[in-house]
Amino acid sequence: MMIRLRKICAGLFLLTSLAANAQSFSLKQAVDYAITHQVQVKNSQIDLQNASAKINEIKAMGLPQVNGSLALTNNIVLQRAFIPAKIFNPAAAEGELIAAKFGVDNSGFASVGLSQLVFDGSYLLGLKATSVYKDLAVKSVTQSKQQVAENVTKAYYGILVNEKRMGLLSLNLARLDTLLKETRELNKQGFVEKIDVQRLDVQANNLRTELDNVNRLQELSYSLLKFQMGYPIEEPIKVTESLEKIELATFNTNTAGEFSYANRIEYSILQTQENLAELDLKSIKAGYLPRLVLNANYGYNAGANAFGDLVSKPWFDNAAVTVALQIPIFDGFSKKYKAVQSANNLQKVRQSYGLLKSSIDLQRSQASITMKNALESMREQKANLDLANEISRVTRVKYQQGVGSNLEVLNAESSIKESQANYFTALYNALIAKVEVEKANGTLYID
Repeated sequence: MMIRLRKICAGLFLLTSLAANAQSFSLKQAVDYAITHQVQVKNSQIDLQNASAKINEIKAMGLPQVNGSLALTNNIVLQRAFIPAKIFNPAAAEGELIAAKFGVDNSGFASVGLSQLVFDGSYLLGLKATSVYKDLAVKSVTQSKQQVAENVTKAYYGILVNEKRMGLLSLNLARLDTLLKETRELNKQGFVEKIDVQRLDVQANNLRTELDNVNRLQELSYSLLKFQMGYPIEEPIKVTESLEKIELATFNTNTAGEFSYANRIEYSILQTQENLAELDLKSIKAGYLPRLVLNANYGYNAGANAFGDLVSKPWFDNAAVTVALQIPIFDGFSKKYKAVQSANNLQKVRQSYGLLKSSIDLQRSQASITMKNALESMREQKANLDLANEISRVTRVKYQQGVGSNLEVLNAESSIKESQANYFTALYNALIAKVEVEKANGTLYID
Protein backbone atom coordinates (compact mmCIF):
# COMPACT_ATOMS: atom_id res chain seq x y z
CA MET A 1 0.00 0.00 0.00
CA MET A 2 2.79 2.44 0.94
CA ILE A 3 4.77 1.55 -2.22
CA ARG A 4 1.73 2.25 -4.39
CA LEU A 5 1.07 5.52 -2.56
CA ARG A 6 4.68 6.58 -3.15
CA LYS A 7 4.32 5.79 -6.88
CA ILE A 8 1.14 7.87 -7.11
CA CYS A 9 2.81 10.75 -5.26
CA ALA A 10 5.86 10.51 -7.53
CA GLY A 11 3.64 10.51 -10.60
CA LEU A 12 1.71 13.53 -9.35
CA PHE A 13 4.98 15.32 -8.60
CA LEU A 14 6.23 14.61 -12.13
CA LEU A 15 2.99 15.85 -13.67
CA THR A 16 3.15 18.98 -11.48
CA SER A 17 6.75 19.64 -12.58
CA LEU A 18 5.86 19.21 -16.24
CA ALA A 19 2.79 21.44 -15.87
CA ALA A 20 4.94 24.17 -14.31
CA ASN A 21 7.09 24.26 -17.47
CA ALA A 22 4.22 23.68 -19.89
CA GLN A 23 2.85 26.30 -22.23
CA SER A 24 -0.66 27.41 -21.26
CA PHE A 25 -3.53 27.69 -23.72
CA SER A 26 -7.04 29.01 -23.43
CA LEU A 27 -9.53 27.52 -25.87
CA LYS A 28 -9.19 30.49 -28.22
CA GLN A 29 -5.41 30.36 -28.02
CA ALA A 30 -5.44 26.64 -28.76
CA VAL A 31 -7.62 27.21 -31.83
CA ASP A 32 -5.45 30.12 -33.01
CA TYR A 33 -2.32 28.00 -32.59
CA ALA A 34 -3.88 25.18 -34.60
CA ILE A 35 -4.90 27.58 -37.38
CA THR A 36 -1.25 28.56 -37.73
CA HIS A 37 0.43 25.17 -37.28
CA GLN A 38 -2.00 22.45 -38.38
CA VAL A 39 -0.85 20.70 -41.58
CA GLN A 40 -4.40 20.61 -42.95
CA VAL A 41 -4.59 24.41 -42.88
CA LYS A 42 -1.04 24.81 -44.18
CA ASN A 43 -1.82 22.61 -47.19
CA SER A 44 -4.97 24.58 -47.98
CA GLN A 45 -2.92 27.79 -47.83
CA ILE A 46 -0.43 26.28 -50.27
CA ASP A 47 -3.38 25.55 -52.57
CA LEU A 48 -4.29 29.24 -52.27
CA GLN A 49 -0.76 30.21 -53.30
CA ASN A 50 -1.05 27.87 -56.28
CA ALA A 51 -4.33 29.55 -57.21
CA SER A 52 -2.62 32.95 -57.19
CA ALA A 53 0.19 31.57 -59.34
CA LYS A 54 -2.38 30.08 -61.74
CA ILE A 55 -4.00 33.51 -62.13
CA ASN A 56 -0.67 35.05 -63.11
CA GLU A 57 0.00 32.15 -65.47
CA ILE A 58 -3.25 32.80 -67.34
CA LYS A 59 -2.66 36.57 -67.36
CA ALA A 60 0.75 35.95 -68.93
CA MET A 61 -0.96 34.43 -71.98
CA GLY A 62 -2.29 37.89 -72.86
CA LEU A 63 1.09 39.61 -72.55
CA PRO A 64 3.56 39.96 -75.48
CA GLN A 65 5.46 36.76 -76.15
CA VAL A 66 9.04 37.38 -77.34
CA ASN A 67 11.28 34.59 -78.62
CA GLY A 68 14.71 34.62 -80.20
CA SER A 69 16.39 31.99 -82.33
CA LEU A 70 19.83 31.36 -83.85
CA ALA A 71 20.62 28.56 -86.27
CA LEU A 72 23.74 27.55 -88.18
CA THR A 73 23.25 24.83 -90.80
CA ASN A 74 25.80 22.74 -92.71
CA ASN A 75 24.21 21.14 -95.75
CA ILE A 76 26.30 17.99 -96.02
CA VAL A 77 24.52 16.93 -99.22
CA LEU A 78 22.57 19.62 -101.00
CA GLN A 79 19.17 18.66 -102.28
CA ARG A 80 18.92 18.81 -106.07
CA ALA A 81 16.18 20.38 -108.12
CA PHE A 82 15.19 18.96 -111.51
CA ILE A 83 14.81 21.52 -114.31
CA PRO A 84 14.51 21.17 -118.11
CA ALA A 85 17.94 21.01 -119.79
CA LYS A 86 16.78 23.32 -122.62
CA ILE A 87 16.89 26.28 -120.20
CA PHE A 88 20.66 26.12 -120.21
CA ASN A 89 21.25 24.23 -123.52
CA PRO A 90 18.78 24.86 -126.37
CA ALA A 91 20.27 21.89 -128.20
CA ALA A 92 19.35 19.50 -125.46
CA ALA A 93 16.92 16.73 -126.21
CA GLU A 94 13.26 17.28 -125.52
CA GLY A 95 12.36 16.16 -122.01
CA GLU A 96 15.95 15.98 -120.81
CA LEU A 97 16.35 17.15 -117.15
CA ILE A 98 19.27 18.52 -115.25
CA ALA A 99 19.68 17.72 -111.53
CA ALA A 100 20.95 21.10 -110.34
CA LYS A 101 22.13 22.01 -106.89
CA PHE A 102 20.38 25.02 -105.37
CA GLY A 103 21.70 26.51 -102.16
CA VAL A 104 24.98 26.82 -100.35
CA ASP A 105 26.91 24.44 -98.16
CA ASN A 106 26.55 26.61 -95.05
CA SER A 107 23.78 28.95 -93.93
CA GLY A 108 22.93 31.00 -90.87
CA PHE A 109 19.71 32.42 -89.47
CA ALA A 110 19.05 34.72 -86.46
CA SER A 111 15.74 36.35 -85.56
CA VAL A 112 13.59 37.85 -82.81
CA GLY A 113 9.85 37.31 -82.97
CA LEU A 114 7.00 38.96 -81.08
CA SER A 115 3.49 37.58 -80.74
CA GLN A 116 0.60 39.49 -79.18
CA LEU A 117 -2.89 38.16 -78.56
CA VAL A 118 -5.23 40.99 -79.58
CA PHE A 119 -8.61 39.34 -79.02
CA ASP A 120 -9.72 35.94 -77.75
CA GLY A 121 -13.14 35.55 -76.10
CA SER A 122 -12.11 32.39 -74.25
CA TYR A 123 -9.07 34.16 -72.82
CA LEU A 124 -11.14 37.08 -71.50
CA LEU A 125 -13.55 34.73 -69.77
CA GLY A 126 -10.60 32.74 -68.45
CA LEU A 127 -9.36 35.88 -66.71
CA LYS A 128 -12.72 36.22 -64.97
CA ALA A 129 -12.66 32.56 -63.99
CA THR A 130 -9.24 32.92 -62.33
CA SER A 131 -10.55 35.41 -59.77
CA VAL A 132 -13.48 33.09 -58.99
CA TYR A 133 -11.06 30.16 -58.74
CA LYS A 134 -8.98 32.09 -56.22
CA ASP A 135 -12.15 32.88 -54.25
CA LEU A 136 -12.85 29.14 -54.12
CA ALA A 137 -9.33 28.52 -52.78
CA VAL A 138 -9.84 31.19 -50.10
CA LYS A 139 -13.08 29.52 -49.01
CA SER A 140 -11.34 26.14 -48.91
CA VAL A 141 -8.83 27.62 -46.46
CA THR A 142 -11.73 28.86 -44.31
CA GLN A 143 -13.33 25.42 -44.43
CA SER A 144 -10.07 23.82 -43.28
CA LYS A 145 -9.84 26.31 -40.41
CA GLN A 146 -13.40 25.51 -39.31
CA GLN A 147 -12.70 21.77 -39.32
CA VAL A 148 -9.54 22.29 -37.28
CA ALA A 149 -11.38 24.57 -34.83
CA GLU A 150 -14.07 21.91 -34.34
CA ASN A 151 -11.53 19.15 -33.66
CA VAL A 152 -9.51 21.30 -31.23
CA THR A 153 -12.63 22.44 -29.35
CA LYS A 154 -13.87 18.88 -28.86
CA ALA A 155 -10.44 17.70 -27.69
CA TYR A 156 -10.16 20.68 -25.32
CA TYR A 157 -13.58 19.98 -23.79
CA GLY A 158 -12.58 16.34 -23.28
CA ILE A 159 -9.63 17.47 -21.15
CA LEU A 160 -11.83 19.78 -19.06
CA VAL A 161 -14.31 17.01 -18.33
CA ASN A 162 -11.57 14.54 -17.37
CA GLU A 163 -9.93 17.16 -15.18
CA LYS A 164 -13.19 17.71 -13.30
CA ARG A 165 -13.70 13.97 -13.01
CA MET A 166 -10.19 13.49 -11.60
CA GLY A 167 -10.87 16.18 -8.99
CA LEU A 168 -14.05 14.51 -7.79
CA LEU A 169 -12.43 11.06 -7.76
CA SER A 170 -9.61 12.45 -5.62
CA LEU A 171 -12.18 13.87 -3.19
CA ASN A 172 -13.99 10.52 -3.13
CA LEU A 173 -10.72 8.75 -2.37
CA ALA A 174 -9.78 11.22 0.35
CA ARG A 175 -13.22 10.88 1.96
CA LEU A 176 -13.05 7.08 1.79
CA ASP A 177 -9.50 7.00 3.18
CA THR A 178 -10.67 9.10 6.15
CA LEU A 179 -13.57 6.74 6.73
CA LEU A 180 -11.20 3.77 6.38
CA LYS A 181 -8.89 5.16 9.08
CA GLU A 182 -11.82 5.78 11.40
CA THR A 183 -13.14 2.27 10.82
CA ARG A 184 -9.72 0.75 11.55
CA GLU A 185 -9.68 2.58 14.87
CA LEU A 186 -13.18 1.35 15.65
CA ASN A 187 -12.08 -2.17 14.77
CA LYS A 188 -9.14 -1.94 17.14
CA GLN A 189 -11.55 -0.85 19.86
CA GLY A 190 -13.86 -3.75 19.06
CA PHE A 191 -16.81 -1.66 17.84
CA VAL A 192 -16.79 -2.98 14.24
CA GLU A 193 -15.79 -6.22 12.62
CA LYS A 194 -12.67 -6.71 10.48
CA ILE A 195 -14.82 -7.43 7.45
CA ASP A 196 -16.09 -3.83 7.61
CA VAL A 197 -12.50 -2.63 7.28
CA GLN A 198 -11.85 -5.03 4.42
CA ARG A 199 -14.91 -3.88 2.49
CA LEU A 200 -13.82 -0.25 2.73
CA ASP A 201 -10.28 -1.25 1.76
CA VAL A 202 -11.55 -2.95 -1.39
CA GLN A 203 -13.65 0.09 -2.24
CA ALA A 204 -10.64 2.40 -1.77
CA ASN A 205 -8.44 0.18 -3.95
CA ASN A 206 -11.08 0.25 -6.69
CA LEU A 207 -11.18 4.04 -6.50
CA ARG A 208 -7.39 4.27 -6.75
CA THR A 209 -7.45 2.02 -9.82
CA GLU A 210 -10.15 4.14 -11.42
CA LEU A 211 -8.19 7.32 -10.64
CA ASP A 212 -5.09 5.77 -12.25
CA ASN A 213 -7.14 4.90 -15.35
CA VAL A 214 -8.55 8.42 -15.63
CA ASN A 215 -5.02 9.85 -15.21
CA ARG A 216 -3.82 7.75 -18.15
CA LEU A 217 -6.91 8.75 -20.12
CA GLN A 218 -6.09 12.39 -19.41
CA GLU A 219 -2.58 11.88 -20.81
CA LEU A 220 -4.15 10.48 -23.97
CA SER A 221 -6.58 13.43 -24.09
CA TYR A 222 -3.65 15.85 -23.97
CA SER A 223 -1.93 13.95 -26.76
CA LEU A 224 -5.10 14.19 -28.85
CA LEU A 225 -5.32 17.94 -28.24
CA LYS A 226 -1.68 18.43 -29.22
CA PHE A 227 -2.24 16.36 -32.36
CA GLN A 228 -5.28 18.43 -33.34
CA MET A 229 -3.34 21.64 -32.67
CA GLY A 230 -0.24 20.57 -34.59
CA TYR A 231 1.70 20.97 -31.33
CA PRO A 232 4.81 18.81 -30.64
CA ILE A 233 3.60 15.63 -28.91
CA GLU A 234 6.67 15.43 -26.68
CA GLU A 235 6.24 18.99 -25.35
CA PRO A 236 4.11 19.54 -22.18
CA ILE A 237 0.98 21.63 -22.39
CA LYS A 238 -1.76 22.78 -20.02
CA VAL A 239 -5.20 24.31 -20.40
CA THR A 240 -6.38 27.45 -18.61
CA GLU A 241 -10.14 27.22 -19.14
CA SER A 242 -12.54 25.64 -16.66
CA LEU A 243 -15.96 24.10 -17.01
CA GLU A 244 -17.40 26.79 -14.76
CA LYS A 245 -16.68 29.40 -17.47
CA ILE A 246 -18.78 27.52 -20.00
CA GLU A 247 -22.36 28.64 -19.46
CA LEU A 248 -24.08 25.54 -20.78
CA ALA A 249 -27.24 26.15 -18.80
CA THR A 250 -27.81 29.49 -20.56
CA PHE A 251 -26.70 28.34 -24.01
CA ASN A 252 -29.26 29.27 -26.66
CA THR A 253 -30.50 26.09 -28.34
CA ASN A 254 -33.19 27.83 -30.38
CA THR A 255 -32.50 27.49 -34.12
CA ALA A 256 -35.75 29.08 -35.23
CA GLY A 257 -34.32 32.62 -35.23
CA GLU A 258 -32.65 34.55 -37.99
CA PHE A 259 -30.24 32.43 -40.01
CA SER A 260 -28.47 32.86 -43.34
CA TYR A 261 -27.37 29.86 -45.36
CA ALA A 262 -24.37 31.95 -46.42
CA ASN A 263 -23.08 31.53 -42.86
CA ARG A 264 -22.26 27.96 -43.79
CA ILE A 265 -19.02 27.67 -45.75
CA GLU A 266 -20.42 24.71 -47.70
CA TYR A 267 -23.17 26.94 -49.13
CA SER A 268 -20.70 29.69 -49.96
CA ILE A 269 -18.43 27.20 -51.73
CA LEU A 270 -21.39 25.92 -53.76
CA GLN A 271 -22.12 29.49 -54.90
CA THR A 272 -18.54 29.84 -56.10
CA GLN A 273 -18.73 26.50 -57.89
CA GLU A 274 -21.85 27.74 -59.67
CA ASN A 275 -19.98 30.86 -60.85
CA LEU A 276 -17.14 28.69 -62.16
CA ALA A 277 -19.57 26.42 -64.01
CA GLU A 278 -21.27 29.43 -65.63
CA LEU A 279 -17.94 30.86 -66.77
CA ASP A 280 -16.86 27.48 -68.13
CA LEU A 281 -19.99 27.30 -70.29
CA LYS A 282 -19.49 30.88 -71.54
CA SER A 283 -15.85 30.13 -72.31
CA ILE A 284 -16.77 27.16 -74.49
CA LYS A 285 -19.34 29.24 -76.39
CA ALA A 286 -16.76 32.03 -76.80
CA GLY A 287 -14.68 29.53 -78.75
CA TYR A 288 -16.96 30.21 -81.76
CA LEU A 289 -15.70 33.83 -81.89
CA PRO A 290 -12.78 34.82 -84.17
CA ARG A 291 -9.32 35.07 -82.66
CA LEU A 292 -7.03 37.98 -83.57
CA VAL A 293 -3.26 37.63 -83.23
CA LEU A 294 -0.43 40.05 -84.10
CA ASN A 295 2.99 38.65 -85.04
CA ALA A 296 6.18 40.59 -85.78
CA ASN A 297 9.56 39.19 -86.79
CA TYR A 298 12.96 40.70 -87.45
CA GLY A 299 16.08 38.74 -88.31
CA TYR A 300 19.26 38.19 -90.32
CA ASN A 301 20.39 35.41 -92.61
CA ALA A 302 23.51 34.54 -94.56
CA GLY A 303 24.87 31.75 -96.75
CA ALA A 304 28.33 30.63 -97.92
CA ASN A 305 30.07 27.55 -99.25
CA ALA A 306 32.91 28.00 -96.75
CA PHE A 307 31.91 27.96 -93.11
CA GLY A 308 34.34 30.75 -92.26
CA ASP A 309 32.59 33.06 -94.72
CA LEU A 310 29.54 33.08 -92.44
CA VAL A 311 31.61 35.16 -90.05
CA SER A 312 33.56 37.34 -92.45
CA LYS A 313 30.84 38.14 -94.97
CA PRO A 314 27.79 40.34 -94.21
CA TRP A 315 24.40 39.06 -93.11
CA PHE A 316 21.20 40.43 -94.59
CA ASP A 317 18.26 41.54 -92.52
CA ASN A 318 14.57 40.75 -92.99
CA ALA A 319 11.38 41.81 -91.23
CA ALA A 320 7.69 40.98 -91.32
CA VAL A 321 4.51 41.99 -89.53
CA THR A 322 1.47 39.72 -89.65
CA VAL A 323 -2.06 40.25 -88.42
CA ALA A 324 -3.91 36.94 -88.39
CA LEU A 325 -7.64 36.55 -87.94
CA GLN A 326 -8.42 32.95 -87.05
CA ILE A 327 -12.04 32.11 -87.76
CA PRO A 328 -13.43 28.79 -86.49
CA ILE A 329 -15.62 27.25 -89.17
CA PHE A 330 -16.14 23.59 -88.33
CA ASP A 331 -14.62 21.52 -85.52
CA GLY A 332 -16.60 18.31 -85.92
CA PHE A 333 -19.12 19.52 -83.27
CA SER A 334 -16.41 19.30 -80.58
CA LYS A 335 -17.38 22.57 -78.88
CA LYS A 336 -21.05 21.70 -79.15
CA TYR A 337 -20.67 18.56 -77.06
CA LYS A 338 -18.31 20.26 -74.63
CA ALA A 339 -21.02 22.89 -74.12
CA VAL A 340 -23.60 20.16 -73.47
CA GLN A 341 -21.39 18.62 -70.78
CA SER A 342 -20.69 22.03 -69.21
CA ALA A 343 -24.41 22.90 -69.18
CA ASN A 344 -25.20 19.59 -67.48
CA ASN A 345 -22.54 20.25 -64.83
CA LEU A 346 -24.04 23.69 -64.22
CA GLN A 347 -27.49 22.15 -63.83
CA LYS A 348 -26.11 19.64 -61.29
CA VAL A 349 -24.59 22.45 -59.23
CA ARG A 350 -27.84 24.42 -59.24
CA GLN A 351 -29.84 21.37 -58.26
CA SER A 352 -27.50 20.85 -55.31
CA TYR A 353 -28.79 24.02 -53.62
CA GLY A 354 -32.04 22.39 -52.55
CA LEU A 355 -30.26 19.31 -51.22
CA LEU A 356 -27.71 21.37 -49.31
CA LYS A 357 -30.39 23.62 -47.78
CA SER A 358 -32.38 20.59 -46.64
CA SER A 359 -29.23 19.04 -45.22
CA ILE A 360 -28.36 22.23 -43.31
CA ASP A 361 -31.94 22.52 -41.98
CA LEU A 362 -31.80 18.90 -40.81
CA GLN A 363 -28.40 19.44 -39.16
CA ARG A 364 -29.64 22.52 -37.31
CA SER A 365 -32.79 20.74 -36.16
CA GLN A 366 -30.88 17.64 -35.02
CA ALA A 367 -28.25 19.76 -33.26
CA SER A 368 -30.90 21.77 -31.44
CA ILE A 369 -32.83 18.71 -30.27
CA THR A 370 -29.63 16.89 -29.26
CA MET A 371 -28.51 19.94 -27.30
CA LYS A 372 -31.84 20.27 -25.48
CA ASN A 373 -31.82 16.56 -24.61
CA ALA A 374 -28.20 16.75 -23.47
CA LEU A 375 -28.88 19.73 -21.21
CA GLU A 376 -31.92 18.04 -19.72
CA SER A 377 -29.96 14.84 -19.14
CA MET A 378 -27.09 16.83 -17.59
CA ARG A 379 -29.47 18.59 -15.19
CA GLU A 380 -31.05 15.30 -14.18
CA GLN A 381 -27.69 13.61 -13.65
CA LYS A 382 -26.45 16.60 -11.63
CA ALA A 383 -29.53 16.34 -9.42
CA ASN A 384 -28.91 12.60 -9.02
CA LEU A 385 -25.27 13.29 -8.11
CA ASP A 386 -26.28 15.86 -5.49
CA LEU A 387 -28.79 13.41 -4.06
CA ALA A 388 -26.20 10.62 -3.97
CA ASN A 389 -23.77 12.92 -2.14
CA GLU A 390 -26.42 13.79 0.43
CA ILE A 391 -27.32 10.12 0.95
CA SER A 392 -23.62 9.32 1.38
CA ARG A 393 -23.23 12.11 3.96
CA VAL A 394 -26.22 10.89 5.97
CA THR A 395 -25.10 7.25 5.91
CA ARG A 396 -21.61 8.21 7.08
CA VAL A 397 -23.04 10.22 9.98
CA LYS A 398 -25.30 7.32 10.93
CA TYR A 399 -22.38 4.90 10.69
CA GLN A 400 -20.15 7.10 12.84
CA GLN A 401 -22.94 7.36 15.42
CA GLY A 402 -23.36 3.58 15.46
CA VAL A 403 -26.89 3.53 14.04
CA GLY A 404 -25.92 2.65 10.47
CA SER A 405 -24.20 -0.27 8.78
CA ASN A 406 -21.00 -0.54 6.82
CA LEU A 407 -22.91 -1.91 3.84
CA GLU A 408 -25.05 1.22 3.71
CA VAL A 409 -21.89 3.33 3.46
CA LEU A 410 -20.47 1.14 0.69
CA ASN A 411 -23.75 1.25 -1.24
CA ALA A 412 -23.84 5.03 -0.91
CA GLU A 413 -20.27 5.31 -2.20
CA SER A 414 -21.12 3.04 -5.14
CA SER A 415 -24.12 5.25 -5.92
CA ILE A 416 -21.87 8.32 -5.93
CA LYS A 417 -19.42 6.61 -8.27
CA GLU A 418 -22.21 5.62 -10.67
CA SER A 419 -23.85 9.06 -10.49
CA GLN A 420 -20.54 10.76 -11.20
CA ALA A 421 -19.90 8.56 -14.25
CA ASN A 422 -23.39 9.31 -15.58
CA TYR A 423 -23.00 13.02 -14.90
CA PHE A 424 -19.66 13.35 -16.68
CA THR A 425 -20.96 11.40 -19.65
CA ALA A 426 -23.96 13.75 -19.83
CA LEU A 427 -21.69 16.79 -19.38
CA TYR A 428 -19.37 15.75 -22.20
CA ASN A 429 -22.34 15.01 -24.47
CA ALA A 430 -23.72 18.48 -23.72
CA LEU A 431 -20.40 20.12 -24.59
CA ILE A 432 -20.14 18.20 -27.87
CA ALA A 433 -23.77 19.06 -28.64
CA LYS A 434 -22.90 22.73 -28.07
CA VAL A 435 -20.12 22.45 -30.65
CA GLU A 436 -22.51 20.80 -33.11
CA VAL A 437 -25.09 23.60 -32.68
CA GLU A 438 -22.46 26.26 -33.35
CA LYS A 439 -21.19 24.28 -36.33
CA ALA A 440 -24.71 23.90 -37.74
CA ASN A 441 -25.33 27.65 -37.40
CA GLY A 442 -21.96 28.52 -38.93
CA THR A 443 -20.76 30.34 -35.80
CA LEU A 444 -18.19 27.87 -34.44
CA TYR A 445 -15.28 29.67 -36.11
CA ILE A 446 -15.48 32.92 -38.08
CA ASP A 447 -12.35 33.81 -40.01
